[in-house]
Amino acid sequence: MQTKKRESPSLRFRGYTDDWEERKFDECFNFPVSTNSLSRALLNYDEGDIQSVHYGDILIKYPAILNVKNDKIPYITDSSFEKYKSNLLENGDLIFADAAEDETVGKAVEVNGLTEENLVAGLHTIVARSKDKKAEFFLGYYINSNTYHRQLLRLIQGSKVSSISKGNLQKTLVSFPKDFEEQQKIGSFFKQLDDTIALHQRKLDLLKEQKKGFLQKMFPKNGAKIPELRFEGFSDDWEERKLGDVGDTFTGLTGKTKEDFGHGSAKFVTYVNVFQNPIATLDQLDAVEIDEKQNQVQKGDVFFTTSSETPEEVGMSSVWTYDTKNVYLNSFTFGYRPRVSFDLNYMASMLRSPSIRKKITFLAQGISRYNISKTKMLEIEIPAPNLSEQKKIGSFFKLLDDTIALHQRKLDFLKEQKKGFLQKMFV
Repeated sequence: MQTKKRESPSLRFRGYTDDWEERKFDECFNFPVSTNSLSRALLNYDEGDIQSVHYGDILIKYPAILNVKNDKIPYITDSSFEKYKSNLLENGDLIFADAAEDETVGKAVEVNGLTEENLVAGLHTIVARSKDKKAEFFLGYYINSNTYHRQLLRLIQGSKVSSISKGNLQKTLVSFPKDFEEQQKIGSFFKQLDDTIALHQRKLDLLKEQKKGFLQKMFPKNGAKIPELRFEGFSDDWEERKLGDVGDTFTGLTGKTKEDFGHGSAKFVTYVNVFQNPIATLDQLDAVEIDEKQNQVQKGDVFFTTSSETPEEVGMSSVWTYDTKNVYLNSFTFGYRPRVSFDLNYMASMLRSPSIRKKITFLAQGISRYNISKTKMLEIEIPAPNLSEQKKIGSFFKLLDDTIALHQRKLDFLKEQKKGFLQKMFV
């Protein structure tokens, strides 16, 4: 038996001072069951007697704790209990994803919430079971901490697809407090933190869904003159105007090489900035040298992406709302400058509404990569109510976007907090 090494984390609950115990993985865990190799095609989410955990869901969908009652786990189609009964999982089992295309390989979930359910592990998974009792939730968070995961990164195999084997898992070391109560406190702490993160995520998702609904209802569709949902006091029909009749296009940066970017006193709006944000942000500007031959952007300009891998993502729009000099536009986009007054917040929401996005997507051309021309874009008709109604709609969506951004910041903050705690509370 290997001499046990004792350590302690940098951040602990008050009252615990004993060193943690470090042991070999195979001293603490065994591999009690076989896993299946069923593809997605042999699973369903409607009915069955046996549920199967797929490695892709471990990597993407499930948090550190897999709650059988709450998390959506597929059933095996046409399965028989007799075939799988010797490989059923138990609460506390760890299910590792043994393959991935990146460094997430080796991510694991701790099984929780099993009562009468029949659960097995599926394609590209490894199941490890602790030889002695560990506090609920502790192992799930410990195994996914950077402290432990760094060991796996040194042992993974493969180039395009990375993998980890049972043999390499056995080579790792695990550390844990001998005091069961300390394990409980750590597990409960992270579970509560995850529950808070999940709550904020649900709030954020709900707000985004609400915005989608409003974007559908507050702009006319299918040739209608007025939207389905409207602010009180407005009754006039909306106008339809071609973009080319009320504005002109301009090009982004031209004649530049890689050496021209990353330095200089000027800034440029990146492709990602345009793609991600209905209103472009100052945070996502990159540096470039001042060049008086290039087109500077002006407040009120609209930017469009020119290409993407899918037609649904072509021609994404972003409005520029700042009075800032020496700012240019990336070459993989083009600019549009209205000659008439539009409320900028209205413009930002309207151009991202389903009815307008449908028109733009229809114009996308290509096979492996899709493009849209400035000429075709100028033929698109946009709805234009009077300026007062535009401002009302624009303010509504601005408030909604600010609320979404606030919840996103809260969520990001909680996730960063969790990262910090995972680094400091394990050894």
